[in-house]
Amino acid sequence: MSALSTFLLRRRGGAGWHWTDVLAYVWLGIGLVLMFGPVLWLVVSSFKTPANLAEFPPTFRPLDAQVARVQGYDQPLPLFRVMLDDGSEKVLAQVRRVGIMAQMVDPQNPGAVIRVPIDKRIPVREIKLATENYAEPLQQFDFLRYFQNSVFVTIMATLITLVVNSMAAFALSKYEFKGRTAVLGIILATLMVPLSVIVVPLYLVVNSLNLFDTLWGVILPTVATPTGVFLLRQYMLTIPDELIDAARMDKASEWQIYWRIVLPLAAPALAVLAIFSVMWRWNDFLWPLIVLSRKEHYTLQVGLNAFSGELNVQWHYVLAMTVLSIVPVALIFLFLQRYITAGIANTGLK
Repeated sequence: MSALSTFLLRRRGGAGWHWTDVLAYVWLGIGLVLMFGPVLWLVVSSFKTPANLAEFPPTFRPLDAQVARVQGYDQPLPLFRVMLDDGSEKVLAQVRRVGIMAQMVDPQNPGAVIRVPIDKRIPVREIKLATENYAEPLQQFDFLRYFQNSVFVTIMATLITLVVNSMAAFALSKYEFKGRTAVLGIILATLMVPLSVIVVPLYLVVNSLNLFDTLWGVILPTVATPTGVFLLRQYMLTIPDELIDAARMDKASEWQIYWRIVLPLAAPALAVLAIFSVMWRWNDFLWPLIVLSRKEHYTLQVGLNAFSGELNVQWHYVLAMTVLSIVPVALIFLFLQRYITAGIANTGLK
């Protein structure tokens, strides 16, 4: 902890403060708020009740009305701080509201009903975590099934993406043939083609292969990515050709060279591509929405759309399930982030 505090609190001026120290801390503080403030607000809002979410102006803390059981009433009654005519303040329980007047009783003496204007009362609220925002979707809306489908699609698509893209990158980086540069140019040119342009041909191909409304119909059309091919090719160019020539002299097959030599040496770039692929597949919404029609095949992102009704959006469920959906990607990025800098930095060495 001392080493961390020394690193975070070090100053250019040594014992004193330099103006660049102040500017650096202000800039880093603004960046911290802009990057993690929305995430923190999302997590806190996922524990709010629908009434708390609809409040204006919004509140940061998850607050809910405090209730009390009053003798003579079956249901708990909400509590309010009421300003009485004599200037004193008292906590009363509201029985019902009629127009601009509220009928209230004293929880200690519920016999007499007191009529109070609604602008003379302030609700008594307490911090309460609405954990049912997480429990009810998992139980009633089969979100565990959506989660399992997303995990399956992400893992299988990532594995196939690594194999297909690494094979293409190996051929484009270590084989000399006519038109190699043109092939690479055509692959990179596909980056300029949006999904909305090719969605109809992709749909026809998937339908003709009887992959419609299957998870494999979501996985297979997106496994070959130009970004992955370019990233791996640039990294494999840094692998010495002499190493591959030596393996060929030792009678190693091309498959053995690819599997036992090139892939282990390209592990940092493969890790970077794996992270990108996980984020792409996990957050993909448009293509699974087109391909999948039955709810039992929905991925998590498509399942979130089920909470958007024609006239109403259940925001408390959407926020809670959104938090769950970002946890796997955040964990993967947390444990593999050191490969991102090393992999991307080494792709441009040659």
